Amino acid sequence: MNRRKFLTILGSAGVASALSTARVANASGGTPTWPYYENSYGVLHDTTRCIGCRRCEEGCNKVNGLPKPKKPFSDLSVTETRRRTSAYEWTVVNKYEVNGKPVFRKQQCFHCNDPACASACFAKCFQKQPDGSVTYDGSQCVGCRYCMIACPFYAPGFQYDEAWDPLVQKCTFCEPRMKEGKLPGCIEACPIDALTFGRRSDLIKIARVRMHENPGKYADYIYGEWDAGGTAWMVLAPSVEAAAASGHEFADLGLDTHLGNRPIGELTYGALSAVPMIVAFWPVLFGGAYAMTKRREVMHNAEQEAIVREAGEDVAAAVDAAVRKIEETQGRSAADTARTAMADALKAREAACAQCGHAVEDK
Repeated sequence: MNRRKFLTILGSAGVASALSTARVANASGGTPTWPYYENSYGVLHDTTRCIGCRRCEEGCNKVNGLPKPKKPFSDLSVTETRRRTSAYEWTVVNKYEVNGKPVFRKQQCFHCNDPACASACFAKCFQKQPDGSVTYDGSQCVGCRYCMIACPFYAPGFQYDEAWDPLVQKCTFCEPRMKEGKLPGCIEACPIDALTFGRRSDLIKIARVRMHENPGKYADYIYGEWDAGGTAWMVLAPSVEAAAASGHEFADLGLDTHLGNRPIGELTYGALSAVPMIVAFWPVLFGGAYAMTKRREVMHNAEQEAIVREAGEDVAAAVDAAVRKIEETQGRSAADTARTAMADALKAREAACAQCGHAVEDK
């Protein structure tokens, strides 16, 4: 089998496997998604109540043992800058304007029902937990940062300053605290009840009650109820006065209003389903290529040896013929002299070839 045929067969097998995987997914009713836990927890962030005090940032920093920021949490001027979460700042509060008035919004991992980071991670470092949190186990992380690219909320951060073992870091929903029956650090620290913790299904009901009891105060939409397939963290925004600007409230708060209702993870399942197959075939591919290359080298060396052997036999026959002719015409002593001269010439040629690093038969 030549190399081209080998690669053709291998490629055909890969395509067939990928198509088979796709057919299995379609036969099961569409792209597989994460379970939507009815009793999972969530948080409702009411931006009309938030005062931008940054207590939630301080609480997160404290319970997770994160490095202290360059500016103290009492410095509220940092909210004027549109900050993003990072490996050492898992939640940030930014200031926006809606209807010409300042509005503050807390930003962190939204803990999607069907997290794009988990679907993009072929090492399975991210997992959606039954309690609603999206957790990260860095023991298998290869630092590819596909999770950072996939996340529609730009939540994960990478430890670029860690030379030996950099990890991806983000809000954990304080899962260890929840297991102990405690509130997440940011919610416990909020002094104004802008963050409400509870079952996700109950939070949606609470949000609708607030909108119903306060007509005109809230935008008629719960961000995160359906966006990107639904998230554990949801946002209530103040209503924009102009009726034509419906939905613009969330864009004013720096939230993406074009994510749609389908889980972002569905966009990556098809491509990443082929990763295990590629990893499995990688040694076969290069092992086969290496074997074929070595076989060609062996065949080439055998052909060279045959050529050299035949050439050597021809040279020896020619030398013997020349010596016999000299012996017939000039006598035995002249033939011995010629034979000695030829042997010396061959030895000198071998020494010259060895000195320049080439085999005698290559000359």
